[in-house]
Amino acid sequence: MTSMSPALSGVKVLDLTRVFAGPWATQMLADFGADVVKVEHPLGGDDVRRMGFPQRRADGSETGQTSSFLAMNRNKRSVTLDMAQQEDLAKLLSLAERADILVENFKTGSLRKFGLDYLTLSARNPGLIYCSITGYGQDGPYAPRPGYDPIFQAQSGLLSVTGQPAEAPGAGPALVGYSVSDINAGFYAAISILVALRARDDITGRGQHIDIALLDTQLAAQSHIAQNYLVSGRLPVRAGTASQINMPWQAFPTADATIMIAVGNDRQFGILCKALGAGEIATDPRFVTNRDRMANKSELAPILESAFERRTAAEWVDILNATGIACGRLNDFASALSDPQVVHRKMICEMPDPEIGSFRFVANPMRLSETPASYHRLPPRLGQHNDEVLADWLGSSGI
Repeated sequence: MTSMSPALSGVKVLDLTRVFAGPWATQMLADFGADVVKVEHPLGGDDVRRMGFPQRRADGSETGQTSSFLAMNRNKRSVTLDMAQQEDLAKLLSLAERADILVENFKTGSLRKFGLDYLTLSARNPGLIYCSITGYGQDGPYAPRPGYDPIFQAQSGLLSVTGQPAEAPGAGPALVGYSVSDINAGFYAAISILVALRARDDITGRGQHIDIALLDTQLAAQSHIAQNYLVSGRLPVRAGTASQINMPWQAFPTADATIMIAVGNDRQFGILCKALGAGEIATDPRFVTNRDRMANKSELAPILESAFERRTAAEWVDILNATGIACGRLNDFASALSDPQVVHRKMICEMPDPEIGSFRFVANPMRLSETPASYHRLPPRLGQHNDEVLADWLGSSGI
């Protein structure tokens, strides 16, 4: 690991976001060295401080931190300011004048009355990169509407392709098991911020406004599924664990557990059939090409299911990986986090924590050889860094 300064060292980020999408974006910046100051209301702070499971000390007592807050807010400093109070608003405006980046997720237009909108702040700080994250964006008929992740899973069409097929038991939509719309928006926000930073520092010399909408980003994240529809005019369907475009590309029960199989081309299908001891399947006219297999998947799936049930999941994983067929067990989180590959990649990290001894968290997966992510601050207590930040950013006057 290199000893050079973090990639975003010296970059000041004023984080006015709450819940998931914004904090996820700013945590990524903080992991690479940006000084992220999380501004929270003095009465309770970020709503996510009250979401998720309570963190507990060794004696079982609660620390006051929650799992959801801990997941989104490492490496940040917390300041409490109430923008409805003139003295606090003056401090907040002074912080914004010194920031390189401001990220907010207030309802569209609601910060204008405080002078915290992009047009007002950019006049005072022309280099400011101002990122707004909202449900529907800064314009359009839905711009004023509120929204949370499941709304965008629904409106983006995602729920029309997740869940069991119409003819299967338990048919119907299934919510993706994490806040996928928020996380996708956070990724797009972080990328946009870095693009704007590069543009400011090396091209234009000016900041700019970034408009991120959860509905937009969830639509974009559906990528090839949306493009399938645009090209074919055929609506994608709910297919359980199966692919919309490849076969076999789905989960199969084995003698003791379930495994996921992904066959990417016709040659691989032949290899799979041989490994299953059913080479004749590969030459069956119904299954020779992927298009054939997709057209006849209701006939092929039971044949494959019968073959997979003859061995255990561990046996099939070893056999198929040895032949070059992608497969893996369907893990729960306990199994996933203890998987030898995950352990080898050090995807679970720890920081010393004076209250619980050690704070464990999922690492940032971006591996940079020269400027890696680093972890130096625990997720902050509400208002923990008030004096420190005001002194660092504003000087001894605090304004």
